[in-house]
Amino acid sequence: MVDADACPVKHIIIQVAREYKLPVVMFIDTSHLLDDGYSEVVTVDQQRDSVDIALINRTNPGDIVVTQDFGLAVMVLGKAARAISQNGMIFSTKNIDRLLCERHFSQKIRRSGGRTPGPRKRTKLNDERFESALREMINQSGFD
Repeated sequence: MVDADACPVKHIIIQVAREYKLPVVMFIDTSHLLDDGYSEVVTVDQQRDSVDIALINRTNPGDIVVTQDFGLAVMVLGKAARAISQNGMIFSTKNIDRLLCERHFSQKIRRSGGRTPGPRKRTKLNDERFESALREMINQSGFD
């Protein structure tokens, strides 16, 4: 399952899923178009968190979810599923609290007029790390 609105690794997900013969469900809102010829695409309205709600409602234990949203990752972990970021970071009960705290402090800084660093430009190394972590997650989940 993929939080696909701003996901830069959809092509990697499809490539790997085809190799393993795994189904893929991409969740987008109506401001996006997606047709990769392989995945099921679920399109929802543009209301805040519509994609997240639709995705979590379809998540089952053992599923793999690709998202960069820490809040969604928490819900995924709560459903005994696994979550991975577009950069290959595997979300777990060991790192999610720290990530949520960092997000909270960054939001406080921005609300008070401060600035926080934006995301770095995506590199080929990011794609390689994501693919490697995704393959490892699939193999550990017994999908191979």
